[in-house]
Amino acid sequence: MTLGTTATPPTLNLKDIFSPIQADMVTLDTVIRDRLASKVVLIDQISGYIIQAGGKRVRPALLFLISQALAKGKPVAHSHELAAVIEFIHTSTLLHDDVVDESDLRRGRKTANAVFGNAASVLVGDFLYSRAFQMMVAPGILKVMEILAEATNTIAEGEVLQLLNMHDADVDEARYLEVILFKTAKLFEASTELGALIAGANADEIEAAANYGKHIGLAFQVMDDWLDYTADAAQMGKNSGDDLREGKPTLPLIYLLNHGTPAQSALAKHAIEREEELTEEFFNEVLEAVRTSGALDYTLEFAKKEADKARACLAKFPANAATKSLSDLCDYSLKRTT
Repeated sequence: MTLGTTATPPTLNLKDIFSPIQADMVTLDTVIRDRLASKVVLIDQISGYIIQAGGKRVRPALLFLISQALAKGKPVAHSHELAAVIEFIHTSTLLHDDVVDESDLRRGRKTANAVFGNAASVLVGDFLYSRAFQMMVAPGILKVMEILAEATNTIAEGEVLQLLNMHDADVDEARYLEVILFKTAKLFEASTELGALIAGANADEIEAAANYGKHIGLAFQVMDDWLDYTADAAQMGKNSGDDLREGKPTLPLIYLLNHGTPAQSALAKHAIEREEELTEEFFNEVLEAVRTSGALDYTLEFAKKEADKARACLAKFPANAATKSLSDLCDYSLKRTT
């Protein structure tokens, strides 16, 4: 089938996109609550805090949508447990990220480390990882374990690569892409590959599903980097400019470094390499340079290309409501404000 690229109504939202899997998402919430239960009080407290924070849950939703798109009307076993595994892995990385990045705001509220401390957040993140591995064994499918084990290892490599790139003005677009492929896109890819696998899809469909996940994951991450320079905390649920303050060389800053005026390039280099805290005046200077240099247009176009690549993967899918939602998600990835 061929899916067009007609303009999507501006009212498109995740609730509409996820409508074919609404019942699955409700069941997922129940599974998450059940599987997070622990006799250790602090784990229950932090887990409850995380659940209340909500989140878009795009990764588990992708597993459901892919499964529904490719299952040809057949029931799909293990989907809810594996979707919860994906969410636990993602949440554990957020807990660890917030400690490493010294973040204090996520999803519009204080981070777990800001409330409970770094040590507790790291250890509960470890609990979520280990609980995820307990759950992924349950289906007894070796390929499922292979996909998830590879994904978690790749994500950990991506975290270390990002740490190495911090405050390094020599980071180019290729090194940046390696980080986001490992750190972000890999879990999207695992979600969609798993969804196709448990739906009984053929080899071509599984490959297309995995590639869809990779490209939509890249689109989401590049848009996150774009939003860091364009949205405010009320929109994003976290502090705008966090990447800049932390010295992360994301795509807008890399573009400014390599394509800005000499003065703009020098600003970008200092913003990445500096050891001291940015003054508010300097921070605003860099923001203005990013916004006037063409960096944001370039970043947005990059995300659009990845979303288009994701949509192209759906040509191998049957035409149904879930496949349409997967196409709509490509548009949503470019229009979202959070």
